[in-house]
Amino acid sequence: MARTESTGSTWRYQWAHRQNVRRVSTYRGAEAAWRRRDEELRRLRALAAEFQGSAAAGAGLPLELAADEVVLWALPAAQLVEVRHTAVLPAPDLTVAAQTGPLRPRRPDGVRVTDAGMAVITSSRLVLLGGRGRRDWAYGRITGLAHDPAAPVTLIQSLDRRRTSGLLLPTDAAPDFRFKLTLAFADAIEQRAAVLDQLDELIAEHAQLKPFRPAVNTPAQARFSARVPGGRRTLAVAAAIALLVPAALIESDPSGPTGGPEVAVAATPAPTHSVAPALIRPAPARVTPTPKPTRSTGPSPSASQGPRCGAPENPLGYDFCGGTRIRKPAAEVCDWFDCVPEFWAGRGYLVQCRDDSVSLTGGRSNACAEHGGVRRTIAK
Repeated sequence: MARTESTGSTWRYQWAHRQNVRRVSTYRGAEAAWRRRDEELRRLRALAAEFQGSAAAGAGLPLELAADEVVLWALPAAQLVEVRHTAVLPAPDLTVAAQTGPLRPRRPDGVRVTDAGMAVITSSRLVLLGGRGRRDWAYGRITGLAHDPAAPVTLIQSLDRRRTSGLLLPTDAAPDFRFKLTLAFADAIEQRAAVLDQLDELIAEHAQLKPFRPAVNTPAQARFSARVPGGRRTLAVAAAIALLVPAALIESDPSGPTGGPEVAVAATPAPTHSVAPALIRPAPARVTPTPKPTRSTGPSPSASQGPRCGAPENPLGYDFCGGTRIRKPAAEVCDWFDCVPEFWAGRGYLVQCRDDSVSLTGGRSNACAEHGGVRRTIAK
């Protein structure tokens, strides 16, 4: 016997079951991806806090260290690459960028391998101990640095070298190498705290993106269109056809009113009176004047501001659609949003709390602490 719900309808139960299975599957996939990214950010945060080196780590390496220099990390499999012609690379920065996709184990065009050996990151330089000699890149002399987003290649421009060179690494070791090189460069300019603050902000922003468990569909929510294969789309197409077919039949009927007065005159025998043609001449059609369009005095608020993704209507251009974070909101922001008490004492960017109030504590660990936590970021 087919299973039915309280209304006694089997198809309603089947519809609810399909909807719930689809929603749960989508939720689990999104939650797994969110959890992987969260674990990676927290791993990088712990690594940034504990990343230290020692002079003993360089024991056995054919590398003479300076008095205050320590070895931070070493990778035995690396290749030295050179580029004959290249554009000016961007200056090295401390940005911790998310990996956009898997790195492919290939060498980009125009990049040739000239040596191979061990890559060593110290507190003051990056070194390749190759079979043909040693190659050094001192942090203080690096003018440009770029990581290839698709290949495990890092290119470096330095003041003491005319050609652009760099390292080609194994694909599984390249992400950690790039992050540890960023930490070493940050230590060299005494900016390790800036990297830690950036990771804390990324973790806080990612926490706002955690997917919510979907609500359960009940059989009573099923609409009659669920019984039709294709659902609402099939019904919409059928309704359009039902409207178009009578219209087409009317246009193709020669006896209809659209045939015009000339058709009726042609079917009527011509009278013998000379004045008859004048009597049956069709009256001119009445032309209804088209009203002139009125010029709008200005764009409507919805047209000028665009979609706000649920944000209240406001002339500031603030919305929930994502974009540039707002660290210095306009003075009249509380006229359009429900600001929390002590709003202007916040030190961060603009966020909406879970009770729909607005706070200026985005990016901090205690953001919206008294209002249920952060719901989403307000952007412009």
